[in-house]
Amino acid sequence: MEYNNPVFDRTGTASWHGQETDMAKVSATSSPPSHRDDRAAAPASSQLHPAAADGDLGKVSLAEDGPDAPADGEDRETWSKKVDFLLSVIGFAVDLGNVWRFPYICHRNGGGAFLVPYFIMVIFGGIPLCYMELSLGQYHRLGPLKIWTKICPLFKGMGYAMILVGMYTSFYYNTIIAWAVFYFFSSFTSELPWRSCNNTWNTDNCTEFAVDTWRNNSVSAATEFLVRNVYEYQNSNGLSELGYIRWQIALCLALVFVIVYFSLWKGIHMSGKVVWVTATLPYVLLLILMVRGVTLPGADRGILYFLTPKWETLASPSVWWDAAAQVFFSLGPGFGVLITLSSYNRFHNNTCRDAVATSLMNCLASLLSGFVIFSVLGYISVTQNREIENIAVGGPGLLFEVYAEAIASMEGATGWSLIFFFMLINLGVDSTFGGLETVITSLSDEYPRVLRRHRELFVLGLVCVCYTGALVTTTNGGVLVVHLMDTFAANTSITIVVLLEVTIVCWIYGTDRLSCEMQEMMGTKPALPWRICWTFICPIILAITIVLGLVYYESPVYGDYVYPGWAVGVGWGITGSSLVCIPLYAMYKFIMTPGTLQQRARHLLFMEDSEDAPMTEIAENGRASPMEFKGLVAQALPNSNV
Repeated sequence: MEYNNPVFDRTGTASWHGQETDMAKVSATSSPPSHRDDRAAAPASSQLHPAAADGDLGKVSLAEDGPDAPADGEDRETWSKKVDFLLSVIGFAVDLGNVWRFPYICHRNGGGAFLVPYFIMVIFGGIPLCYMELSLGQYHRLGPLKIWTKICPLFKGMGYAMILVGMYTSFYYNTIIAWAVFYFFSSFTSELPWRSCNNTWNTDNCTEFAVDTWRNNSVSAATEFLVRNVYEYQNSNGLSELGYIRWQIALCLALVFVIVYFSLWKGIHMSGKVVWVTATLPYVLLLILMVRGVTLPGADRGILYFLTPKWETLASPSVWWDAAAQVFFSLGPGFGVLITLSSYNRFHNNTCRDAVATSLMNCLASLLSGFVIFSVLGYISVTQNREIENIAVGGPGLLFEVYAEAIASMEGATGWSLIFFFMLINLGVDSTFGGLETVITSLSDEYPRVLRRHRELFVLGLVCVCYTGALVTTTNGGVLVVHLMDTFAANTSITIVVLLEVTIVCWIYGTDRLSCEMQEMMGTKPALPWRICWTFICPIILAITIVLGLVYYESPVYGDYVYPGWAVGVGWGITGSSLVCIPLYAMYKFIMTPGTLQQRARHLLFMEDSEDAPMTEIAENGRASPMEFKGLVAQALPNSNV
């Protein structure tokens, strides 16, 4: 009787057409994969791996990663409920960018026509990359730093790059949330303070929301409230003289970090409950705001402007670049968050469904935001007799100037303002949860005995560092720092990181190996279209996105302020500081690894002679020839014809 190649399940049992045998019978030195969530079934002492030396399968060694690390994932917590994980991922993916960036670039790039490249990028880029990262994190049960020791040790610097990007983002993103907090508390008045021009911060050009008083040099009351009261930008002189810290904004920022700390300090069981509010409430509030928006006079004008396709714009490469950038930065591959959150999953969770669900909810939030924003822009256009293209602005100004101005003119303005800015706070904080959890998990995996056992103190220290780094953005000219960081902290670096990630996983680690791991988790291999996307389409899209981003690069400006050359240099330095971790760590690891050049290259790239690879990969990874593998099978089934 002949048997096909055995299939190993997660308990280390091999089966041939329904027959099973314990792997202990195959070899006393062979072990099941170390990626188990049913670890209690096997004592730690039995978790042995094939020896690395000279392909000798008779030698044994314990699966250890150093004196400071227990076996990977041994004491790793898991999500209390599947929905906790899903809401955490959705909460990270759906952020402030869905509200201010998507509607603006949609209207700038052909209205409804922009949805064509947008959904193409979602289908062929966003969903496959989410699926890949969620699967990698779930299988290896490690954060984005230590996971590279299982994928390709030479590129562990990718994990450090992700950590730095997460830290940089926390230095400015939370300040935008702090602005929303300031607006929220400022809304507890009978008349919103940005409705009138009778305030100490207003100038002669201030114009209230009325058509008969609007002039070419008019500045809305909402704009002056933001620039002259929230920022107090008039007290700065550019980046060379940022002015003093706005203590009100610094307090709002402290409140944001207090919320973040008490959501993260106890781990995913705490944050998994918080996202039940922060991830779901924005959809409810978006629906409420959309219903209010479409009932405003002129709303149809704004919605038609939002959706009317201008097909000729599809011939412009910049439109496709904007679509790719929106998808990648919104769904978040490359930030390490998807790997982090999925590393706490149960092993047999279906990551394909999670990737599709997250992408669909992200698209839904973007479309809802488009209706919310452009219905109000149509209302402003009709009321002030202005063209929509002269009203719509990108970035935070779309929320804190344009939309705030429209809210102030509505009946029941206080209530609508509280709803809107509370929605922004929720959208922001759960994205911060994901970003900082990536830093926490990555470093805790690397130093578990020190950091994981003292998580509360570690998270407190991390939050204090982030708050200190963000204080510069609360100065009078802090908005200039925010805009500079938003331009350089993540855009280029994350795209390069994702390109390297998908290339390494598919072309070095191997698409076939990744597919086998997914089969081990979910029972079936991913279909051919998924593998084609990972191997060919995603790298091509990412490479083109990087090239177009450099071609269409424009030096940052803020209003009339043009950033000086030294500031642009600092910005590119921030971009390079995260990317340089990759070659620096590769050189360090290559130098410190013993052996000949060929041995080091094979070990650091392909993990040959490594104890980390599971038993199912012995024949594939070169540690045992097919004849040696058949010999192992023959030991287990002496009566079989192999």
